[in-house]
Amino acid sequence: MTGTGTAEDRQEGPADLRLVPPALAAWATTALLLTAPGRCAAAVATVCALAGAGLLIAGRPRGAPRKQRAHPASSPGNRDARAWRSPSAALLLLCTAAAAASAGLHGADLRRGPVPELAARYARVDAEVEITSDPRLTRPRISGDHAAPAAVLVEAEMVRLTAPDGTAYRTRTPVLVIADAPRAAPGDPSAGPRGSPWLSRLPTTRLRVTGALAPPLTGGDRTAAVLRVGSGERPRVVGAPSGPQRLAGDLRAGLRRATDGLPADARALLPGLVVGDTARVTPELHAAFEATDLLHLTAVSGANFTILLALLIGPPGTAHLVERRGLAPRIGLSLRTTALLGGGLTLGFVVVCRPEPSVLRAASCGLIALLAVATGRRRSLLPALATAVLLLVLYDPWLARSYGFLLSVLATGALLTLAPRWSAALRGRRVPGRLAEALGAAAAAQAVCAPVVAVLAARVSLVAVPCNLLAEFAVAPATVLGFAALAAAPVAMPVATFCAWCASWPASLIARIARTGAAMPGSGVDWPGGWRGGMLLAVGTAVLVVVGRRALKSAWICGACALLLLLFVVQPAPLTRVITGWPPPGWRLVMCDVGQGDALVLAAGAGAGVVVDAGPDPVRVDRCLRSLGITRIPLVLLTHFHADHVAGLPGVLRGRSVGAIETTGFAEPADQAAFVRRLAAAHGLAMIRAVAGERRSSGPLDWQVLWPPPRPAPDPDGPNDASVTLLLRTGGLTLLLLGDLEPAAQRALLRSGAGAGLSRVDVLKVAHHGSAYQDPELLRRVAPRLALISVGADNPYGHPAPRTLAALRAQGVAVLRTDRDGAVAVLSGGRGARGGVGLEVARSGP
Repeated sequence: MTGTGTAEDRQEGPADLRLVPPALAAWATTALLLTAPGRCAAAVATVCALAGAGLLIAGRPRGAPRKQRAHPASSPGNRDARAWRSPSAALLLLCTAAAAASAGLHGADLRRGPVPELAARYARVDAEVEITSDPRLTRPRISGDHAAPAAVLVEAEMVRLTAPDGTAYRTRTPVLVIADAPRAAPGDPSAGPRGSPWLSRLPTTRLRVTGALAPPLTGGDRTAAVLRVGSGERPRVVGAPSGPQRLAGDLRAGLRRATDGLPADARALLPGLVVGDTARVTPELHAAFEATDLLHLTAVSGANFTILLALLIGPPGTAHLVERRGLAPRIGLSLRTTALLGGGLTLGFVVVCRPEPSVLRAASCGLIALLAVATGRRRSLLPALATAVLLLVLYDPWLARSYGFLLSVLATGALLTLAPRWSAALRGRRVPGRLAEALGAAAAAQAVCAPVVAVLAARVSLVAVPCNLLAEFAVAPATVLGFAALAAAPVAMPVATFCAWCASWPASLIARIARTGAAMPGSGVDWPGGWRGGMLLAVGTAVLVVVGRRALKSAWICGACALLLLLFVVQPAPLTRVITGWPPPGWRLVMCDVGQGDALVLAAGAGAGVVVDAGPDPVRVDRCLRSLGITRIPLVLLTHFHADHVAGLPGVLRGRSVGAIETTGFAEPADQAAFVRRLAAAHGLAMIRAVAGERRSSGPLDWQVLWPPPRPAPDPDGPNDASVTLLLRTGGLTLLLLGDLEPAAQRALLRSGAGAGLSRVDVLKVAHHGSAYQDPELLRRVAPRLALISVGADNPYGHPAPRTLAALRAQGVAVLRTDRDGAVAVLSGGRGARGGVGLEVARSGP
């Protein structure tokens, strides 16, 4: 068989870094000049080109023999030959000139033509656009008590337009089309590519639409304007997509059909792992992947392509041992045939995943990572990476400002430089070979990428390395089986469905790893955002690496550090209680710190709790319940359907035994009420309507529903006035939970039969996050000893209102709030000042 032999027979020199400075110079020049005036880019390009050409002409020795000119170092005694050294400076200047010219030309596309002028006037135009990337649905954001509506974002080029005065123009200007999407509740798994005429459109499709132009959303964007299209405007197809795009669309649609019957996580994740189709990924799952730094698995990356070519050629990790492995040598293919098949596989990957810059970047990085397999040399990889960066930046200058491109290059560079050294160091400490290689690769990629992630997220994940390490063993089978389903779908859907079912096991495992890691109490720490925070983390990482090299020499120190990190991440309840005092033993009620929203837990026995509202964030409420050791929930009671009370429901239901869900009868907002119903149906839970007069108990807890009555009078003025209001008794304490009742409903509650006998309570959960809209008579009647306010730090609503705080303190009421005190626990014990049961509080915050 041809091409076999050990790579160790080859003499490797030091890494060739000559192309690295030109690539970095081109990258920096492009990033700086993209939005600069055209004259600046032209001046830089001209000066650098002339200087580079001058260096080449002046540095070439005159009269030297041809061979000597080709190898000047062979004649060290020749003065002219010494002058003709490596043309690194000239190459750097010429690459800078090319980058400046490319940036100037692409930047000019945003400034020329009629589109920028019309956008500045917010003109309404009739336009013909050509789609340049897959339409994508924005994820609903929780903004106060509602979910910001989703929209469809479409990158396109405007090729024709008709101005308001009737003037017609031909142009070629990049724009961002924003179209209204069907309203969907946060976390709703049905918010996929259905119901919008935009989401099914393929790149290269030409559409005619009417919309209003506006300036770009942010400065430095690759679009000259934003074209806003209303919900009543439907695009009209005037040009069909190209053949390759239709083929790619059919394959992607086939993969979606093959995954339709899979469990929710696998159905959402598998298309993302294979071709970067994240339309089904819920905001909750996306947040889990983001918290564990696994988000790169849901996008087209070099890892996808590396796995495919590794089947043909062999794993990259064996490049330093043998030249060829994989399927190709086993079936007797020559090196040339193997290279041709690899090129065909590359072309197919680019076609299926769409020939966009991000896909081209992924294919380039994947080819570079696998170059070691074909050559057995690592010395050629850094020049190849530098060449890829240079060509990609010149081809698409906007990549120079892309964080995704930066992370991809940093990760690839770390895998080529740091990972082999770290793996060798681990093997020298008697770590098994495969584990050392996987651990070295994960740690190296995390070390160089974490500062950039901190710039964007202002948070550092402490579980990224173990989560990536664990997920790595499932990524390859999920990707390979997913591509098998993709290939089989057009010709044999049963085979594709079977392959997808097999792939669902590793895909579900990856999702479980992400969810489990994100739910750990110490999964991450807050970190200063922006470039200052990134630089600080980079310095800290460098110090940690230096210290870690010394720590590796001692197995005891390594074990102690690993144990301390594990304890910090897991934070087992018994140990946490000893160190921090949280959660306090014997707690009766805990108001979780979930930001701008409500989530309370009422003790209902060992490991059991009744949950009242779920807050806006599934991750935060899940962490609160985990810290309290809640595994069984007899009842989830949602006071009303605003997003800051129900959007966190998936986190409450995750991994716990739940009896039923009780809600108000006022099903508004309709989309969020539908979200709760669908979630309940997916978990097989009964939905119960709460009405005034209802009494229930669970363990040491019993409660009465005071509001709303079966037929409120007057009709509720919005969801807040239909909030379920509870009077609870536990451990001798009386608690009143008002939901988000407004003053009109609070007065109606006092006049109703259920509230007529309402008098002093021990604890009051202040309505509507302590807003200024409170009924003074209700506050005087209930005269609480303690008032609890669930509120987010620096919220834009001014909650809690100074007037409400002053009214409470004027009555001598102690006030605790989650934005300053963290989660708050209420305990009972001893005798109180009023002769009743004593009341104690504990806080998780400072």
